[in-house]
Amino acid sequence: MCLQRPVFLRSSEVAGPGAAAAVALTLTLLCTLRTTAAEHPTIEDRPYLGTVQLTVDLTGAPRRIFRVHESIPVKPGPLVLLYPKWIPGEHGPNGPLAAIAGLKITANGQRIAWRRDPEEMYALRLIVPLGVQDIEVEFQYLSPSSGGTTARGVSATDRLVQLEWNQVVLYPAGVLSRRLTVQPSAVLPDSWGFATALEPAASEQGVARFAPVSLETLVDSPLIAGRTFKRFDLSQRDAPPVYLDIVADRPEYLAASPRQLEHHRALVREAAALFGARHYRHYDFLLTLSDHTVHFGLEHHQSSDNRTPADYFTSPDQYLATATLLPHEYVHSWNGKFRRPAGLITPSFNEPFNDELLWVYEGLTTYYGGVLAGRSGMWTPQQYRDYLAVVAARLIQTPGRTWRPLQDTADAGQFESPRTWRNWRRGRDFYEEGSLIWLDADTAIREASGGARSLDDFARAFFGGDNTDLGPVGYSYEDVLAALGRVQKHDWRGLLDKRLQSTEATAPLDGLTRGGWKLVFAEEPNEYASAFEKARRTIDLTSSVGLLIDSGDAVPGEASTVTDVIWGSAAFEAGLTPGMKLVAVNGDKFSGRILKDAIKAAKGGTQPIELLVEYAGSYLSVRVEYHDGNKYPHLERIEGTDDRLSPIARAKSKATD
Repeated sequence: MCLQRPVFLRSSEVAGPGAAAAVALTLTLLCTLRTTAAEHPTIEDRPYLGTVQLTVDLTGAPRRIFRVHESIPVKPGPLVLLYPKWIPGEHGPNGPLAAIAGLKITANGQRIAWRRDPEEMYALRLIVPLGVQDIEVEFQYLSPSSGGTTARGVSATDRLVQLEWNQVVLYPAGVLSRRLTVQPSAVLPDSWGFATALEPAASEQGVARFAPVSLETLVDSPLIAGRTFKRFDLSQRDAPPVYLDIVADRPEYLAASPRQLEHHRALVREAAALFGARHYRHYDFLLTLSDHTVHFGLEHHQSSDNRTPADYFTSPDQYLATATLLPHEYVHSWNGKFRRPAGLITPSFNEPFNDELLWVYEGLTTYYGGVLAGRSGMWTPQQYRDYLAVVAARLIQTPGRTWRPLQDTADAGQFESPRTWRNWRRGRDFYEEGSLIWLDADTAIREASGGARSLDDFARAFFGGDNTDLGPVGYSYEDVLAALGRVQKHDWRGLLDKRLQSTEATAPLDGLTRGGWKLVFAEEPNEYASAFEKARRTIDLTSSVGLLIDSGDAVPGEASTVTDVIWGSAAFEAGLTPGMKLVAVNGDKFSGRILKDAIKAAKGGTQPIELLVEYAGSYLSVRVEYHDGNKYPHLERIEGTDDRLSPIARAKSKATD
């Protein structure tokens, strides 16, 4: 409700009648701003008034409390402060605004009233009093204590913390994010090591200070810190430095073997061989090994925020299942940061994205993430093929493509679909289906050129170039088509338009076929599928009965939860639905092994598989009519054809150090 007359604060809250009058005037002007529906200031390409001083106190990180203090140069009059909303790499308006609390804005020791814009929640409006040159902003960022996705999830424990700077900054509207300079600092718990792509400045005990950077660079340079910290040098001779910086739950999880470290060094070499240039001055793989934070990867230009279960190095299954994470985020330094879709180059963090080219941004990156996992030795050639088989099988179990084309999954990339019924809704399929489209393009180039050229030639021409050029350089669909055409004459528009707009039930598997391989199914899982099930604690029966089951922390024999049911599958027709807990199979207490044995025993028979499930407080008996046995994806050679997959995953570089 807007104030109709000046209202003064208590005398204890102000210093003298002049200050009280200023507060009253401020409140009245705030009302005026809202009733006139004032717009945000026009963004101008000019330097800001001065440098924003930003200090984040992380000593409360064990309690998931980040304390923020900013000093922002201003001039008197109306001011709009923005909280970053559209987060690069997350592809949507995901700024965790609800995590902000305790906001207080002052100038010369006096509080300044503020009001949230009721039409744009990420904007705060205030009036800067006469004579004020700087305002002080204080608030707390309350990191989630459970769940969440990407950087909006759990990011701190009593042993470590991950800081994305967009979470802890308010900035003035009306200035380009690349023209606003910020001097950042972080106060750390005693004896915690840290890493970031930011350049260090003069520091003192317990306070990490960094050189001034643009707001754009700051948000692009996360920080990790922890009680257990270790750095490995992955650098090549005569090349910009590259480091693997790790924080972990406990010291034993830092036990990377010499072979694993060589894989990561080979990753750096292979990426350089692929792109022919490095568009960074240095690069840091920021790796968090924890069972108590969310797990994902988020790309940045000179670093990446990678979060995996604690046993990434110590569990062979986890290492195999997670092998594409660091390669994927590293490729983004070229595709997504140096070059990115023009619709993703915005003047500030509160301008909307155009996500229509995410099938290039993420699809091509997913493709090369798998390729570099193979070329670096993280995967054997067989494991690379196993991975492709699993991806292909997932996509043929996506009936949602009959109503929703791939292009729409990119256009709507700013929101994530729930896990339940994802095969029918479709989610962010531009990752994996996009990768199969690029496999199609790669094998088409190899076939047409007799092996003389490949998609690598496109990657080198499109993302390579001058090492000193840090970008960003935008690209369009037409740019992609033209670059492909320069590598190999082909109807690229026809091929890609068909893939992007198709509502056919079949997945795009032409790249596998042209590569000399076909998707087949067997009763036992391949090595990658088996490792993925164990590492992710899932039971994947989507290719057979149509169930995806989350075993979570359950021990064998305990109930597990159905996370998805393939639309139209035997499980679907039996009435199973996400959220049900499986209690028993044919009268025996549930376990993944017992269910798989029951599926095997029912093969070729007539007796249904009987499941006892718990759902919404009731126990239900469900009869599943399925008699085709267990089915797991594999790739099999097509006799009489050229093998074009093996060269794709073959190393291109040699160790030089």
